[in-house]
Amino acid sequence: MTTISSSTVRKPFPAHLPRERVIVPGPTSCGCCGSTKLSKLGEDVTETLEIIPKQWKVIQHVREKFTCRACEKISQAAAPFHVLPRGFAGPSLLAMILFEKYGQHQPLNRQSERYAREGIDLSLSTLADQVGGCATALRPLFALIEAHVLGAERVHGDDSTVPILAKGKTETGRIWVYVRDDKPFGGTAPSAALFYASSDRTREHPERHLSQFTGVFQADAFDGYNRLFLPDRKPSPITEALCWAHSRRKFFELADIASNARRGKGAAPISPLAFEAVKRIDTLFDIEREINGLPPEQRLAVRTERSAPLVTALEQWMRAERARLSRHAPVAKALITC
Repeated sequence: MTTISSSTVRKPFPAHLPRERVIVPGPTSCGCCGSTKLSKLGEDVTETLEIIPKQWKVIQHVREKFTCRACEKISQAAAPFHVLPRGFAGPSLLAMILFEKYGQHQPLNRQSERYAREGIDLSLSTLADQVGGCATALRPLFALIEAHVLGAERVHGDDSTVPILAKGKTETGRIWVYVRDDKPFGGTAPSAALFYASSDRTREHPERHLSQFTGVFQADAFDGYNRLFLPDRKPSPITEALCWAHSRRKFFELADIASNARRGKGAAPISPLAFEAVKRIDTLFDIEREINGLPPEQRLAVRTERSAPLVTALEQWMRAERARLSRHAPVAKALITC
């Protein structure tokens, strides 16, 4: 038998939610003596969280026609605006379809099935047409984000696998993200992320994405970026800035105590060398947090005085430890890739 402690306090419902008061009529007479001379002392409020289901409706735009008795010319208001040309779906419906697909990862076929259960016939092909039309309608917004991100002095890039639903199977594609974030460098421009998708991971994709970019590009050591840094690249070579987070990743995996504990008895022992590497690199991260947002000159001065000696010592330590290890040791591989 499970006993729930009376001291348990339920988390209050969000304050921004509207409250609907349902007044439960009080007694009209005393339950003890029957007297009707009652005086209100206060009230107890019990809250229940509820949801109002979405409601389908058809909006009819009625445009009256008028004819002129003098010249017999017919006058009528202009047709209402539609997000998609000759479209039947309102903006809220389109927004819901897109959010379900991209925000909630709900495939269009499942959306179609759910709508059918609610009495609305929206086939898979119809929903796909709406998504394609919205992509075209949003293209100018994408172009603005693209120009803003790639117009920065520095851009951070990375790519990751993404499942792509194909006919009868799921294929593995790639999502490429380029981020503009000037705040750590004392900039005031808004931060933004730019996404591209591809079916594979080849160098043609980043070369096309960054064809007009000429600033500093910070990313991992993916060889598909190498041609971006060539001296004869047009319009000019991109300045390479490697990523410490990627350099630290393999060490972090070998020194992750929490993850190792979850693996149980079969887990490999924590590598002392990997743990030491993580500590040394984290010291550099601590310095970067201290100078985050300072002008470039001040950050350069701090890095020259404090970070540069630590990086030099880290390199010497790694080379010395690497010479003592077998090339097949996991930590040796991490030392090589770093």
